[in-house]
Amino acid sequence: MLAALPLAAAQQPAASRVFRAGAATSNITPPLGSLIVGGWEPFPSLYVHDELHTRCLVLDDGQTRMAIAVSDNVGIAREVYDEAKRAVHQKTGLPVEHLLMSSTHTHSAASARGSGAMVANEPLDDYQRFVASRITDCVVMAVHNLEPARIGWGLGHEPSQVFNRRWRMKPGMPLRNPFGGTDQVVMNPRAGDPNLLEPAGPTDPEIAFISVRAASGRPIALLANYSLHYVGGVGKGHISADYFGMFAERIAELLGTCGQDPPFVGILSNGTSGDINNINFREGNPPRRQPYEKMRMVANMVAAEVFRAYQTVEHRDWAPLGTAQTELPIGVRAPGPAELAWAEAVVKKPKDAPRAHIREEIYGHRVLAMKDNPPRMPLILQALRIGEVGIAAIPSEVFVEIGLEIKKRSPFPRTFTISLANGSYGYLPTVEQHKLGGYETWLGTNRLEIEAAPKILAALLELFNKLE
Repeated sequence: MLAALPLAAAQQPAASRVFRAGAATSNITPPLGSLIVGGWEPFPSLYVHDELHTRCLVLDDGQTRMAIAVSDNVGIAREVYDEAKRAVHQKTGLPVEHLLMSSTHTHSAASARGSGAMVANEPLDDYQRFVASRITDCVVMAVHNLEPARIGWGLGHEPSQVFNRRWRMKPGMPLRNPFGGTDQVVMNPRAGDPNLLEPAGPTDPEIAFISVRAASGRPIALLANYSLHYVGGVGKGHISADYFGMFAERIAELLGTCGQDPPFVGILSNGTSGDINNINFREGNPPRRQPYEKMRMVANMVAAEVFRAYQTVEHRDWAPLGTAQTELPIGVRAPGPAELAWAEAVVKKPKDAPRAHIREEIYGHRVLAMKDNPPRMPLILQALRIGEVGIAAIPSEVFVEIGLEIKKRSPFPRTFTISLANGSYGYLPTVEQHKLGGYETWLGTNRLEIEAAPKILAALLELFNKLE
C-alpha cells in the first residue's frame, strides 16, 4: 500500500498547507475483433485509428484526497468500477467514496457493460476485467505522480457545436414509434425538413474546466466538461476515442507540453448530453466529410476555447476539496402484460413480414429482455467540491435540462455534471420529456423509472449542501 493519506492538515495555518496534484493515463484499447457497440447492432472491430485510454487526475489538499478517472468507452458497468475502486483502495488507501469514475460515451469502442445494465453481480468478462485493472493502474500512477501544485478553474463557451436533437414537428406529421403509437417529438429528424417546428429542449454551451500546474508552472493536467454527445464519422470497423481523445491531444499541443515528463494529461468528460448532438437540423443536407474530419474540427474548436479562457485563469496555492456520496434506490421500468404480448407477437413474425416500424423487431427483443428486470436499482450519486467548483456525478446519459437545473440550484459559483459516472443505466430524461415520447424515452432504450430525474436532483442537492 502507498503512504497513508495526510488527514490532519485542515487545521494547519495557511502558510503551511500544501496542495498536491498528479495525473496519468493508461491504455484500454480492446483487441481487434472485439464488437463495437453504440449502434443498433454490434459489429467487429477491424482497425485501431486511435488508442483508447483512461485518464486520471488526483487532487490532495492535505486533508482530502480524491481521484477523477475518465475512460474512453460508451458506458461502463457499475461492477467494473466497483472492482477498480476496491483495488485502488487496497493499493493506495483512497476511500472508494473519493473515487469518481466515468466514461466518455464514444460509440467506437468495445462494450464494458456485460450482459445488461440491470444484471448485477455477474462475473466480469475478459474485457471488463482488463478495463478494471487499467483504471486501477491509472489511479495508482496518478497518486505516484502527486507533487506540490497550484489549481485554477475557468469557463469557456462554444455554442456552435451543440444542438438539441429532439424536435417537435408541424401539426399533422405522424411521429410513429415501434410500439404502434405516436410521439410528440422525434430524435434526429431529416436535416432541413420543412416540417421542423422547434427543438424540444435547450442546450448548454459552457465548457467548464479545472487546471493544475506544478509549483514550477509546468502544466500537470486539465479536466474539461462539455455537454455534447459523441461526434462520430469514423472509418468502417474503426476503434476511436472520438473527439474526447482528440481534445486531449489538442489541448496538450496548445499548452506546449509535448515531450514533457511526466506527461501532461488532458481530459474531456461528458456533460449532460443525453439529448444533444452537433447537427444543425435547420440547415439542409450537411456537407460530406472525410472520416474524422468533423470530429477533429469539434475537438479543435473546444480546445481553442478552453485555451482562450485558460489565459485568464488564476492558479491558487491551495483550494479546499470535499466529497459526498449516496446510494439511491431508483425504480426500474419493466414491461406489463400488454407490452409483453406485443413483443412476443413481433418477434414471432417471419423475417420477410411487413413491419409497422423499421425498429419494431429490435424493440420486440429489447422489451422481452426487460421482463426479468429487478424492481429497483441502487444508483451511486456523487458530489465533489474543488474550490469554488461543484461537480455532480450521475450514472446515466443525462438530459441537458437536468444539468442546467443542477447549475441553477447548486450552492457553488460554478457547477458541472459528469454523466455516465460510476455506472451506466441509459437515458435520464425529465418527467416532462418523458411525456413527449421519442427514442430516449422508449421502453428498451430507457430503463429507469419516469420519476427518476427529480429524485436524483434532490439527492444531489443534498450532497452539495453537505460540502458548503
